[in-house]
Amino acid sequence: MADISNKPVLKDARKRTKSASGVILFDQNETPFGNGRFYQIRTYGCQGNEADSEKIHGLLDMAGFVETNDEEVADVIIVNTCAIRANAENKVFGEIGRMKHLKIRKKELIIAVGGCMSQEEVVVEKLLKTHRHVDIIFGTHNLHRLLEYLRKVMEEKVKVVEVYSVEGNLVEHVPATRDHRYKAWVNIMYGCDEFCTYCIVPYTRGKERSRRKEHILEEVDELISQEYKEITLLGQNVNSYGLDFQDDEYSFANLLQDLSKKKIDRIRFTTSHPKDFSDEMIEAMATSQNVMPFLHLPVQSGSNKILKAMNRKYTKEEYLELIRKIKEQIPGISITTDIIVGFPGETEADFEETLDLFAKCDFEGAYTFIFSKRSGTPAASYEDDTPMDVKKQRLYRLNDLVNAGFLKGNRRFDGQIVQVLIEGPSKTNEKMMSGYTEHAKLVNLEAPSILVGQIVPVRITNVKTWSLSGEIVNEQV
Repeated sequence: MADISNKPVLKDARKRTKSASGVILFDQNETPFGNGRFYQIRTYGCQGNEADSEKIHGLLDMAGFVETNDEEVADVIIVNTCAIRANAENKVFGEIGRMKHLKIRKKELIIAVGGCMSQEEVVVEKLLKTHRHVDIIFGTHNLHRLLEYLRKVMEEKVKVVEVYSVEGNLVEHVPATRDHRYKAWVNIMYGCDEFCTYCIVPYTRGKERSRRKEHILEEVDELISQEYKEITLLGQNVNSYGLDFQDDEYSFANLLQDLSKKKIDRIRFTTSHPKDFSDEMIEAMATSQNVMPFLHLPVQSGSNKILKAMNRKYTKEEYLELIRKIKEQIPGISITTDIIVGFPGETEADFEETLDLFAKCDFEGAYTFIFSKRSGTPAASYEDDTPMDVKKQRLYRLNDLVNAGFLKGNRRFDGQIVQVLIEGPSKTNEKMMSGYTEHAKLVNLEAPSILVGQIVPVRITNVKTWSLSGEIVNEQV
């Protein structure tokens, strides 16, 4: 038996209205109904998905559920999905299929699938047809209602499918259980209105909606009171923050300036779209002591022809000029990027333009991908006659430059004293501690556990492509 109130509709997800989003204050007075039950969350995708999973954690904790790392013990498994590339979706479907044996052994197990994949028509149809052991399908716009769906499944023994095709109001005060003790995600906006031709995000996340500054500042104040050291401001395009306000001329630059006055040691943000990167933003970064000298600025291609086909709304020349202005006003800044290889119509000459741009920008890293068709996006129907082996060879060539950029970017800190936020034991060596510099460089070092959560001066003693090694200067104990 299924309670299918809403399934996603692609044509509705494309719609954009000029009406302002309202605000709902989430009621945290939930009667615990999960006492004695365990949950597990599996997260795929970007920082936005990670932030969403923290809210899922918060909701389940509030309802009395207890987290477990053992799937055999779990009474509820939540799969928070990513739709950005086909490989990510295939991996998730494989994992969901594997869970069927868990359901056979434990009939009361509840499996819920949420996130961006759930916003796709074709995904929901596939889940309903071939993965009938999934009990709840919910989307990105109604995460705050997850406890309602869980209670319904538990009490009425039905399948719940509830996915909004169009975003609703902004929901504030949803509880969150943070994954990190000293670093926190802070959403400042949701959705995307860019409609790059290859990207499914505008359909899965809805139109751009900016949170009111008072709610953001309130959240940051709470994090400061809990002794957090670093926040990362999140949005699909943080540069367009505030453009949807109809009663307030308040921009992302204004927000950075206000946050720079707070007693938070480090401020980062992601992701920025080049077309909206204003001079005021550059000035705010340059003049704010706690906004870190690091920037991730996706370019995607160095070919004007391909950029136009991608609907990126800037040229190679405009991007290079932006990089010049940023580096001029923020000396020593580290810049990374995203690049798609093998977009439909990309010739060898187009690819060479990308290599040329990469070299001129002196990037210190990049996320690189082969173009992935996403059903429902314009680029999915573009003629694509470039053989996959050619695309792979281009990716290998690009990655050689990327790796060289990583190493070059790290080498400039050899012998220098840098400030490192120590996060805990290294993932590769439990006898060592690790943390990140202001420029987002990973550092491994010997340090007592008492320094976890502290920002300490470290002299860099060894440089590798992916990390740095160092020793504490004037050790603080």
